[in-house]
Amino acid sequence: MRIVTGAVAAALFLWPAPASAADCNLAAPDAKAAGDGCARAWMDKNLRLNDIVAVGTHDSYKAAIPDKIMALVRVGSSRSAIALDYSHLPLKEQLDDGARAIEIDVVYDPQGGLYATPVGASMTGETMPEAWTAEMLKPGYKVLHVQDIDFHSVCITFVDCLHDLKDWSTAHPDHVPILVTMNFKDDSIPMPGSVTPLPFDAAAADELDAEVLSVFNRDELVTPDQVQGDAPTLRDGILQHGWPTLGETRGKFLFALDESRDKITTYVGGRKSLEGRVFFVNSPDESAPQAAYFTFNETNDIPRITADVQKNFLVRTRADADTLEARNNDTTRRDKALASGAQYVSTDYMQPDARFSPYRARMPQGVIAACNPQRHPERCAGLAVESGTITAP
Repeated sequence: MRIVTGAVAAALFLWPAPASAADCNLAAPDAKAAGDGCARAWMDKNLRLNDIVAVGTHDSYKAAIPDKIMALVRVGSSRSAIALDYSHLPLKEQLDDGARAIEIDVVYDPQGGLYATPVGASMTGETMPEAWTAEMLKPGYKVLHVQDIDFHSVCITFVDCLHDLKDWSTAHPDHVPILVTMNFKDDSIPMPGSVTPLPFDAAAADELDAEVLSVFNRDELVTPDQVQGDAPTLRDGILQHGWPTLGETRGKFLFALDESRDKITTYVGGRKSLEGRVFFVNSPDESAPQAAYFTFNETNDIPRITADVQKNFLVRTRADADTLEARNNDTTRRDKALASGAQYVSTDYMQPDARFSPYRARMPQGVIAACNPQRHPERCAGLAVESGTITAP
């Protein structure tokens, strides 16, 4: 199936056998001109992290809501039931399938046990496995979509998810940098007996960093300090010298807090930019000292996405939402997202949902990452930035 046209679709030819970088013309004008087998070495030196485009998953942790709980949701709101009716494979299988962006939602549970007895399970007679309950009783961030209703996840705790990501990366060290976006869940829901989430305060912000650093070393991450370098602010670093090269970031992860202005303010604290922090943030505007990353999810954001990408900013957008594109087999939003220049495009449908339609959103013909269509894609000369064998059906 042909997904997009133009620069992204042109990136279908894979690298020839690798050559030694010493035998390559790394100053060549494009990847093909560098010599036989030299495309990877040329890209690693001449492309930067923000010169790529790849597809990933939205709410990557989300497992299916059981039928009995979904029936309760449907009684309360048929629209919510439609919007929540999607799920994903385990994280490692998503990465095997070419996902290079992951989204994880967390709830703060510093004492443990706050989410161990979901009301939805009690109301429908579902008995949660002992191993699940044991994990939920531990202190630390838990991973779920909506407390008491949409709480089934492919990894139960944030640390569990992080270990899955790291283990996969260790086994596949040549991957392009993987973006992990995060949402902090603290909204109450109108359900009797439901948990009231804890707020995102300074302690919660510090714990978020601490849990990432309990699994990853800083040299396994792309961090705000690394990108800022010796510039006065992170934004200055982005505009003055840009992101690290592709070669410097292969095999690494970068984390971004995709949140509201008040939570971003809490996370930044008294810092000038994001000094010492693990996460980039969805900056409130382009002039903020911490501006480097943006989330723009709507089709009417496309002009701003393209403009910001051309200015050196990193952007994540969405190909679909609330199951609507899949139900209608509507590829309009997907195609615009892939052409927009957003470096990471997330979807709920890297694989089609047979209940709905053939709709899916992924890079064309097995390519995992391509040259960004808004950042001089001719430099890649039609070669994939990352290619590989897709293992999911």
